[in-house]
Amino acid sequence: MSDLQIRNLRPDEISIAIDWAATEGWNPGLRDAACFAIPDAKGFFIGEIQGEPVASVSCVNYNERFAFLGFYIVRADFRGKGHGLRIWKAAIAHAGARVIGLDGVVAQQENYRKSGFQLAHANIRYSGLVAAPPKPPAEVVALGAIPFALVEADDATVFPASRSAFLRAWINSPGHVGCALLRDGTLAAWGVIRPCRTGRKIGPLVADDRAAAEAVLQALLASSGSNEIVLDIPALNRDAIALAESVGLKPTFETARMYTGPIRSLRLDRVFGVTSFELG
Repeated sequence: MSDLQIRNLRPDEISIAIDWAATEGWNPGLRDAACFAIPDAKGFFIGEIQGEPVASVSCVNYNERFAFLGFYIVRADFRGKGHGLRIWKAAIAHAGARVIGLDGVVAQQENYRKSGFQLAHANIRYSGLVAAPPKPPAEVVALGAIPFALVEADDATVFPASRSAFLRAWINSPGHVGCALLRDGTLAAWGVIRPCRTGRKIGPLVADDRAAAEAVLQALLASSGSNEIVLDIPALNRDAIALAESVGLKPTFETARMYTGPIRSLRLDRVFGVTSFELG
């Protein structure tokens, strides 16, 4: 294990972790690397042996209280040698005293518990080929037409930390499409769809109720054409699951959302689509 060297990935190198995630079948977005580099420039790590990358992990510090861990990957031909544990410890150290969140595969829950993580809830990935509606609902507008302060405040109800710079990049990245629904001047629903290695992912999708979520979902689908669609949903939100199933999506994958400590109360009933399993 002494020959493993761990260092930070530069922003232009995050594509290494993105490519490994694609190999693992996680189907990352085409612009994910540029967006993921924004919240914490020192939050991505690579483990190398004689200059050859063999392991990765990210631990993005959003603020002084909260971090999110992802991209925990060891190349198949280097597993079982202790490299994963070493780079994992480097990521945990980067978070310091912060509460850390992650989305882990169910089979690894016991290992994560050993590092102090406790299960909060399951997230379920729904996917499938969806035919695009002929036109978006008339009441839905472009997300960019909404004052960003409204989006920022609404996001604070569903995510444990402020992530303003990340959200701006996520909404405005080339190929990303955002839609929103206002009711009496109040932001009732909003969401983003982005192109991925295969098809498109929707996330976040945040809404006051199923009707509002459905209106924005239909607008996002109309913008993408008929396509393979992925939507990650908190298992606690039964309305979100019913909405996904109503457009023909099927459950394909499950993660365990876990935290190392308490976080502020979140409105999971408003989360109809998780932003990203990698950054929360």
